[in-house]
Amino acid sequence: QVQLVESGGGLVQAGGSLRLSCAASGRTFSNYRMGWFRQAPGKEREFVCSITWRGGITNYADSVKGRFTISRDSAKNTVYLQMNSLKPEDTAVYYCAARLVSTSEYDNWGQGTQVTVSS
Repeated sequence: QVQLVESGGGLVQAGGSLRLSCAASGRTFSNYRMGWFRQAPGKEREFVCSITWRGGITNYADSVKGRFTISRDSAKNTVYLQMNSLKPEDTAVYYCAARLVSTSEYDNWGQGTQVTVSS
């Protein structure tokens, strides 16, 4: 059973930085793509970025390109989201998710961590 546990959220001023972590356990993730999503109050959940465990292939939403960086540490089974130049509109609950590379739907989710950016 896949378990994903996020940490690192908090309150930060606009222009600041935060690093989120997602500790993954329960299976071997070499054939998985790991994603970060976020959901702001009153809005639908949206894709932020993702990375493959094998090869480290990444992709980003346009809204975070150049500001956010996703990475993974295979030895620690942990995925990171480095968020720089944060804006108030980045305020949301951030979720870590996992799916097999061969599928299109993320079917494993963490509990989420709150990120609040003050203006």
